[in-house]
Amino acid sequence: MGRWHDAARDKRLTYPSPSADTVSLTRRAEWQALCKHAKEIRPRHLRDLFAADPARGEWLNAEAAGLYMDYAKQRVDRETMRLLLALAAACGLEERIAAMFRGDRLNTTEDRATLHVALRAPVHAQFLVDGKNVVPEVHGVLNHMAKFSRRVRHGDWKGYTGKPIRAVVNIGIGGSSLGPEMAYEALRRYGLRDMTFRFVANVDGTDFIEATADLDPAETLFIVCSKTFTTQETLANAHAARDWCLRALGDEAAIGRHFVAVSTNAAGVTAFGIDPANMFGFWDWVGGRYSMGSAIGLSTMLAIGAENFHRMLAGFHAMDEHFRKTPLADNLPVLMGLLAIWNTNFLEVSTAAVLPYAQSLKRFPAYLQQLAMESNGKHVTVDGRPVDYDTGAIFWGEVGTSGQHSFYQLIHQGSRLVSCDFIGFCQAAHPLGRQHDFLMANMFAQSEALAFGMTADEAKSSGMPVPLVPHRTFEGNRPSTTLLARRLDPTTLGALVALYEHSVFVQGAIWNIDSFDQWGVELGKTLAGRIPQAFAAAEGDEDSDHDSSTRTLLRRYLALR
Repeated sequence: MGRWHDAARDKRLTYPSPSADTVSLTRRAEWQALCKHAKEIRPRHLRDLFAADPARGEWLNAEAAGLYMDYAKQRVDRETMRLLLALAAACGLEERIAAMFRGDRLNTTEDRATLHVALRAPVHAQFLVDGKNVVPEVHGVLNHMAKFSRRVRHGDWKGYTGKPIRAVVNIGIGGSSLGPEMAYEALRRYGLRDMTFRFVANVDGTDFIEATADLDPAETLFIVCSKTFTTQETLANAHAARDWCLRALGDEAAIGRHFVAVSTNAAGVTAFGIDPANMFGFWDWVGGRYSMGSAIGLSTMLAIGAENFHRMLAGFHAMDEHFRKTPLADNLPVLMGLLAIWNTNFLEVSTAAVLPYAQSLKRFPAYLQQLAMESNGKHVTVDGRPVDYDTGAIFWGEVGTSGQHSFYQLIHQGSRLVSCDFIGFCQAAHPLGRQHDFLMANMFAQSEALAFGMTADEAKSSGMPVPLVPHRTFEGNRPSTTLLARRLDPTTLGALVALYEHSVFVQGAIWNIDSFDQWGVELGKTLAGRIPQAFAAAEGDEDSDHDSSTRTLLRRYLALR
């Protein structure tokens, strides 16, 4: 029956579809009940919650796909969780989950399915988009990737001069770069040590120059990742790479040996000089920030090999199946998503710190920034109505213990409330004396200190000089969740990423927003496309259609360029 008994779960319920739901979220009885409950919880300290229920650490947890989640240090009690699950039921969360796995067009503004779960499905599975099973196509691309990866990794794929490939440079931006780079760093110890992997995303020329400064063009392979093959930043860097190769190799025919593409635009790829046979496709039902298990992960597969890449997909799939089939009360992504709703909307926690105690996850906070903030940074519901509640926490973070010596001071004693996710592993990636024990001791101590703090009486009893007591007092009552796994390996990484993907989905479902479009990003691209014409106007001392601030900045830039 699960740890959160609710009579509603004992019945077959019909959940309203999001498009048909006309009840404002904040007017729901379940939302109002949570507002009332929050007033009761806010004055209660985590010290009081643990005193009232010393064993809460034994039941405020959940486990799946190799991940153990302890949320006993969140500011919740049994009633909080019961009310949150009632809100999830009222918002039709179970139906929304089923709709995603059915291939329904949940990306309403772009009229697309959101079926990234099909990317990691086993070959015998069935996922339908417009009545067609897409799994065979997915595995066709994975097989294409595996064959190509084996040729490159074994030295059978030769560059234009006959040398094997020793360096791979992934050119993309957003999800076409953040996911592959994060995965490479996380799984570097599984990779080839005699190959170099670099990632170029920024249109600032420094990014490309520094990434290629020590590389030999005759031994370098570029992967150009752009679904449409029109992304401005990616194409700018791709053409810089093309010129870099041609200056050294001198023949247009060299492009076909040193460039491959992840795209759906065969004509654009061919015009660039890439053989369409070396184009790895994907689909419009895959959003960029959900694409690291697709051909966008080609650099990951080149680094860690096809077998390890499939282990990562298996980790994704294990969490997908848990999310799909497990009752809400025991469902890791659901619980994580509901806790985020509680913190954001009822405890007024506006930021979430992601704190991996694993150096290999140094790019994980940046990856989650895009996943969470691009997905749920929305101001209208799926049917275009303005929201009257906060959506999308601000994500940030750093690996421990480095973060402890920079921003933890604000988390402990600052005036703003921050919710923290601690991520740790029981086995060291690289054992070195007792250092891993020291690392994990720091993680456990930080979560404990955030929860319980230090009272003035405790400071005084420790012999603290009275004038220092206010400075050495810690309020505590800072919420945190701790995720533990046996070790960081490809399977665990897949499960960890899927956990956060589905948690973001849960939040979007409750807020009734489209978590799969990103029109704010598109606006920036549109405006950036107008700037070159503004340069020409400014150089000719003509007025452009930009505002006076932008015109003045353009003129100053051109004068100092």
